[in-house]
Amino acid sequence: RSALCPGLADGAQERERERARREGAMPRAKKEPVAEMFESVSDGLKQLYRSKIRPVEENYRFGEFYSPLLTDSDFDAKPMVLLLGQYSVGKTSFIKYLLGRDFPGAHIGPEPTTDRFIAVMHGNEDKTTPGNALAVSANMPFRGLEMFGNGFLNKFQGAQLDSPLLHHVTLIDTPGVLSGEKQRIGRSYSFTDVCGWFASRADVILLLFDAHKLDISDEFKDAIEALKGHDDKIRVVLNKADAVDAQKLLRIYGALMWSLGKVVKTPECVRVYIGSFWDHPLKGSEWSRQLFEAEMRD
Repeated sequence: RSALCPGLADGAQERERERARREGAMPRAKKEPVAEMFESVSDGLKQLYRSKIRPVEENYRFGEFYSPLLTDSDFDAKPMVLLLGQYSVGKTSFIKYLLGRDFPGAHIGPEPTTDRFIAVMHGNEDKTTPGNALAVSANMPFRGLEMFGNGFLNKFQGAQLDSPLLHHVTLIDTPGVLSGEKQRIGRSYSFTDVCGWFASRADVILLLFDAHKLDISDEFKDAIEALKGHDDKIRVVLNKADAVDAQKLLRIYGALMWSLGKVVKTPECVRVYIGSFWDHPLKGSEWSRQLFEAEMRD
């Protein structure tokens, strides 16, 4: 019949094409996105990182130029608290005060005793782990420290012990910041760069000051400036405050605020916590003891 009536065939084909055009122009029903369910927030973040962010980092070689790519251990790690301060301001004693006991590798004294970075973590038994082993461990969040070389890893170690606090947090003890240029140059790694690496991963950064030593050395100044961008994490602690009377404490507090104002470039006033964080009874009058106890509870 088509052969007999070619016009009829052409009309049918034209109608078929018109119907196809109309169907193509009609909007199709969109598929509703299916919500993915995860057991925890960290699982969701890991999936988001692996599917969306990591491919971009690999494409632009982010891990080779800035910081190694994240692993599952970085997401599963406990919150981290970084302690910074000049030597003999009470950083190790502060950790001992929080834990209620000594930890492996701890040395306390008036001289510069802590000569290495110590990650105080939870463990079923007391032991220390060399930094090289921590940096290659798949279940530890320290793989990025390999970029600082063996000079730093030889000055880094982990201390594991069974403490209720360490079920929830990891504490990072640091070497006392040196004041002399000769000692600073003698380091086999960049102290400032390492502090910046820990600061970017820490949840809280504690700057400890001794009531008898308020000067901020050049290296300490550089370390504080390396914390730029993490100002919301910084907490300032004036330690050993019970060793001076109330009048001197007021002057010391004012001098500390003046010193910090030249280094910490923030429009807001830095909160300073006053106390004496060690296992000895508080000294001073009844008024000062009440003040210290209230500050230490904060």
